Amino acid sequence: MNKSLAVVEEFGQAWGNHDLDACLALVTSDCVFDATGPAPDGTRCVGTDAIRAAWQPIFDDRASNFVAEETFAAGDRVVQLWRYSWVDGHIRGVDIFRVRDGLVAEKFSNVKG
Repeated sequence: MNKSLAVVEEFGQAWGNHDLDACLALVTSDCVFDATGPAPDGTRCVGTDAIRAAWQPIFDDRASNFVAEETFAAGDRVVQLWRYSWVDGHIRGVDIFRVRDGLVAEKFSNVKG
């Protein structure tokens, strides 16, 4: 299995388990996260503190559910199609990851809208 793919799959398991600390342990200290909103470009967060603040509300919603629909790798890049559900609805999207030294260095999130 591609090493980058293995890292993203471990990351996805932690995300699905609502384990924010485990997710943050799998990102670089200078990780870049591009959020899905607000439209049209989303918000860019850099570093674990900024990412923790952005992700905390998502992880706090214990009723939400993340399901990876398809994940594939090309070198240090991983593309993941996903569905994210909560009590009143769901969205589908795609994340583009870059893995560096066994950790997620970039996570660019996009949604169908």
